[in-house]
Amino acid sequence: MAALAGGIGAARAQTPAPIPAPTPAPSGDPRMADRAIGSATAPVRVDEYFSLTCPHCAAFHRQTMPQVRKELIDTGKLRMVFHDFPLDQVALTAACVARSLPADRYEPFVAALLASQDRWAFARGVNSTEELWKMAALAGLSRATFDAAIADEKLKTEILQAQDAAQKTYQVDSTPTFIINGPNAKNRKEAGDRSFQDFAGLVAQAG
Repeated sequence: MAALAGGIGAARAQTPAPIPAPTPAPSGDPRMADRAIGSATAPVRVDEYFSLTCPHCAAFHRQTMPQVRKELIDTGKLRMVFHDFPLDQVALTAACVARSLPADRYEPFVAALLASQDRWAFARGVNSTEELWKMAALAGLSRATFDAAIADEKLKTEILQAQDAAQKTYQVDSTPTFIINGPNAKNRKEAGDRSFQDFAGLVAQAG
């Protein structure tokens, strides 16, 4: 599990099971298209970089995200775009599965995984891949598609290349990290689990 940063809390991109460095892969895979919720014309856009095995990401999605959706996204004030930033091999496998679902099932599946981390990712003595399969089956993925996803080296490379680009472009080095853009903000970087009040304040400042 990743070491934890201080302050407001974020999981650092350092793990006991390091991910191999990305190698070039063809671009244009539709599975790597934006996964987002909220109006494309919302005045503020927040890009979230998260790992499916990050406890701080899970806390944000469990405790803060429901109110963010109700008060900011559903009201047209905010568009959120999700970016996989896997901190370990388990998170990378889960990201491949999530990206293999239809686009409209991506966010609900990610939310379900984050809400049940202790069951599928961290439970002692469980096979994380088989637990992940159970979750994927509930989301409507076939076993054949699941097996293909977790073995897809091209998709893994695409995810790792996107992660590497985020590190270089925005200096993302922990999860969750939020990149905020709006009329009054340009690529503002904020990291760590946030309360609704804190997050809403950042959106208000950007808009």
